[in-house]
Amino acid sequence: MQSNRDSALKVAEFLLQIKAVKLQPESPFTWASGWKSPIYCDNRKTLSHPGIRTYIRQEFTRHIVENFGKPDVIAGVATGGIAQGALVAEELGVPFIYVRSSSKGHGLQNKIEGQLESGQSVVVIEDLVSTGKSSLDAVDALREAGAEIKGMAAIFTYGFEQAKVNFKEKNVQLITLTDYNFLLDQALKSEYITEKDLESLKSWRTSPNTWGQS
Repeated sequence: MQSNRDSALKVAEFLLQIKAVKLQPESPFTWASGWKSPIYCDNRKTLSHPGIRTYIRQEFTRHIVENFGKPDVIAGVATGGIAQGALVAEELGVPFIYVRSSSKGHGLQNKIEGQLESGQSVVVIEDLVSTGKSSLDAVDALREAGAEIKGMAAIFTYGFEQAKVNFKEKNVQLITLTDYNFLLDQALKSEYITEKDLESLKSWRTSPNTWGQS
C-alpha cells in the first residue's frame, strides 16, 4: 500500500505537471489581498484530467475513511470544493450538499444547497486552504444547521501559521492530500526550481504579507 508521503509527492507532481500550481519566485503573482506571492494555485485544473481526477478522488476517499470514518454527508465549499466534493460523495455512496460563500439573494435565500438533517455527520471538502477563513465560514454555516463536523479534507494547503490557529480555534481537524512542503520537495526533485529558489519560497511562507517588498 502506498504511504501517505508517496501519495502526497505524487499529488504534488500532478499539480506541477498540469500547471495547477505555478512557482515563479523571480516573477511573483499578486493575490487579491495585495500579497506578492511566488506561487499560484488553481486546483480546478485537475478536473480536466481524468486520470488525475480519479487519483485525487480515490485519495480523498481513503484519507477521509482512515481519519474520520464514513460520514453521513459530504459538503463541498463553493466554488472549488463543489465538483471535488460531489466526486467524493459518489465514491462513498453518501449524499452531497454544498455551502455558498453567502446566502442566495432570491428564492429561499439558502446558504446550504441540498438536504441536511440536524445531527448528521459531515466531512467538508475544499480544493485549497490558505488562511482557512472562507472554509471555516462554511463550517459555521453547517454547524448552525445542526451538522456534526467530523473534519475537513483539502487537496492542498500553504500551511500558514494563521490557518493552523484558525482551525484550532474552530476545533476542526484539517487533512490534506499534499501541502507546500511536499510541493517544494517535489519541485526541487524534478528540477522545476533551484536551491536558490527554495530559500525564497520558504521565506514567503514564513512572512507572506511582507515577502517581496523592497
